[in-house]
Parts: sequence; structure tokens; C-alpha cells
Amino acid sequence: MRNIIFIFLGGGVGSVARYLVSFYTQKLWTINSFPMGTFTVNILGCLFIGFLTSYFIKIDNSLKYLLVTGFCGGFTTFSTFSVENYSMWQNHDYLTLFLYIFLSLILGFGAVILGMKVESLV
Repeated sequence: MRNIIFIFLGGGVGSVARYLVSFYTQKLWTINSFPMGTFTVNILGCLFIGFLTSYFIKIDNSLKYLLVTGFCGGFTTFSTFSVENYSMWQNHDYLTLFLYIFLSLILGFGAVILGMKVESLV
């Protein structure tokens, strides 16, 4: 139960951090229509989860639920996507790696379009 509370708290803080970093990055650093705020959050999230995952592999600690699953999960799921891809890369599971990347991008984009079309029908 304690781990679930850690995930809950970390997720809330991560979500607020995502909003603040994205909002202020976009406000201070606008490059045409490029989503600089989201881009910055995703890259920072990857940096954080890479560092934290590497750290918590050596030390099994409940803080991994607060920081990796909670904070990074709330900050950006792109970081989780990236660390999963890295794991497949390390395991030389290239077919699954490229299939996961391709399907995630294509189906994710398609799901957004479908969701918007369905919503417009309602």
C-alpha cells in the first residue's frame, strides 16, 4: 500500500512539473509552431528516468516508486517508452523494438485522429 501512495504522490508532482516546465518553456522559447514545451518535457523525462533507473538497479528502494513510476510517469510517459526501448535494444530484440516504436507512433497518432472524429460526432 505504501508503494501505491508513493506512486500517487510522485505522479501528482510530476504532472504539475510537466505543466509548469512545458508552459514556461513554450512561453520563453517559441520556434514557430514547434511544440518546444512538450519536446523539452519529453527529453528531460528521458534524462531523469535514465538516471533514476540506473541508480535504482543498484539500490532496491521504495523511492523508485515515488520517483520513477510516480514522478517520471506523471511528468511524461515518453520517458517510460524510451527506457523500454532501450531495454529491448540492450537485449538485441530489434524486431520488437522497431515494431513497438512503429506501432506506438502510427497507432497513437491514428487513435488521436479517431478520438477527435468520434468526439465530433457526439
